[in-house]
Amino acid sequence: MLSVVIPAYNEEKLIGLAAGRVGGLLREAGIPYELIFVDDGSADRTWEEIGQAAQSDECVRGVSFSRNFGKEAAIFAGLEAARGECCAVIDCDLQHPPEKLPEMYALWQQGWEVVNGVKADRGKESGLHTFAANTFYRMMSKAVRIDMASSSDFKLMDRRVVDALLGLGERKTFFRALTGWVGFRSINVEFSVADRAEGSSHWSTLSLFRYAFSNIASYSSAPMQIVTVLGVLTLILSLVLGVQTLIRWALGHAADGFTTVIILLLLIGSILMISLGIIGYYIAELFIEVKARPRYLVAKTCGGPAEGRSEE
Repeated sequence: MLSVVIPAYNEEKLIGLAAGRVGGLLREAGIPYELIFVDDGSADRTWEEIGQAAQSDECVRGVSFSRNFGKEAAIFAGLEAARGECCAVIDCDLQHPPEKLPEMYALWQQGWEVVNGVKADRGKESGLHTFAANTFYRMMSKAVRIDMASSSDFKLMDRRVVDALLGLGERKTFFRALTGWVGFRSINVEFSVADRAEGSSHWSTLSLFRYAFSNIASYSSAPMQIVTVLGVLTLILSLVLGVQTLIRWALGHAADGFTTVIILLLLIGSILMISLGIIGYYIAELFIEVKARPRYLVAKTCGGPAEGRSEE
């Protein structure tokens, strides 16, 4: 059976459409399936719509969080509840084309354990959003040493891969990078990003940058190296200025010290504050991990027996 995990946040207009379209395509392809909608603490009628979809289709199940925990938590909650031999993750807004699921399922049957949906294009986006997204993926690719230029959450995974992901202990997760980290046999399937069926994206450019830095910090120690680089650059600058000052003194010229001192103080102070900020962020990440609070809390389920561990 194929378990399809569909995270949803304030998507009341799309639940019925997504359930009908994804379910219809899988039935037509003769693929046994279940759809697992995860309501990430929505403020609209998303949960009510999931309940109605579950009443209309016995293959639909729902999980509702006690509050908004984020898309990463929603993905892992869906994987935790999944009962299939393979699991797919797809966006509720249908920008990930459900028509690719039968193709991905067929590749899984051929022995591939991870089928990655990679973007052939990004669809209709503003120039600023595209620049922010490309910058994010370049940063992530260098930080995690995995090519993530066209990566997405649209994936189909074997049960062994899902179990490996669920067995990881960290509280803050980055699904796209972790699926590459766990390994297993993988293959890519290209898709074109479709327009949203309804409404507009919940991701702003600012939230994308926050998401980027949070995931880089939780997955890689690369930002910590910035502190070392800044320290080396400051040392080089200090040596150059020191040599210059000694030469001027040897030639009998008084050094114009006041301006130089002010510039150096501002430069070194800025570098120290940036360094402390980066270190402080990692300490905050350690604080979160040490407390070992659950990734999410499940408030309600529908459409089937409650399975999985809500505390994870």
